[in-house]
Amino acid sequence: MTDITMAAGYRPGTSDTEIEAAAQARIRRRKQTVLFWQIAILVLLLGLWELASDMNWIDPFFYASPSAVVARLQDWALNGTTEGSLWYNLGVTMEEALIGFVTGSVAGVVVGIGLGRNQMLSDIFSVYIKAINSIPRVVLAPIFIMIMGLGLASKVALAFVMVFFVVFANAFQGVREADRDMIANARILGASNWQVTRTVVIPSAMSWIFASLHVSFGFAIIGAIVGEFVGARFGIGQLISIAKGTFDAAGMFAAIVLVMVVTLAAEYVMTVIENRLAKWRPQQSLDTH
Repeated sequence: MTDITMAAGYRPGTSDTEIEAAAQARIRRRKQTVLFWQIAILVLLLGLWELASDMNWIDPFFYASPSAVVARLQDWALNGTTEGSLWYNLGVTMEEALIGFVTGSVAGVVVGIGLGRNQMLSDIFSVYIKAINSIPRVVLAPIFIMIMGLGLASKVALAFVMVFFVVFANAFQGVREADRDMIANARILGASNWQVTRTVVIPSAMSWIFASLHVSFGFAIIGAIVGEFVGARFGIGQLISIAKGTFDAAGMFAAIVLVMVVTLAAEYVMTVIENRLAKWRPQQSLDTH
């Protein structure tokens, strides 16, 4: 037994299997504790919101209440909305966001890695990228709608722009942060530029890329909803716009809840994919003290 394991509190003679089992048990207890407090905080916040609304500490007309939001979601699910089926509107927004997310992510990764690996192209295009990136994304919504109309294309374009620059910046920086010693060793062994990029640079940048993908789907949703809010026939953004126009606070919160649930589900899926593609990474140690 090493001094480290003895310092961790294990008795002499403890096997590696027992140490591993104890570590896994601590990890499970920590996850259970985190989940408990997450649920407890959510219940507390919703309970305070409901109580404040029932006691008229806040105006229910403007702030609604959790029970009113749930009732509105149930009504939408069973009876539909003024703009058709809830699931159809949700599907429209998800289609816009997913297309923008996928195309923006792929383009961001390709351009980020390409410019990160080519200093000359990076120097040439950097000023243009900085200029375009300085434009607030949401102001592009009216322009896209004016050019592309109220249909799918304008919402996808805005979602694409929202995603592209986030993914591009992380992919570019991930390439620049690649281990220079590993690149040099690969070249010494005779690897070509493409082989170095594929076997050294891209794996090194994956953590940066996945970090951007975790937040990018939320930006894609924002892009789709902002585009719908400015002008659309269907979608969650259109439901929010109608609820705003009729002072339907419960409807606005219900739409926001839908967006939150979908975004969290996408985050979970992204985490599962990342864990499968990055099994080579060592697990982060947990401080159990």
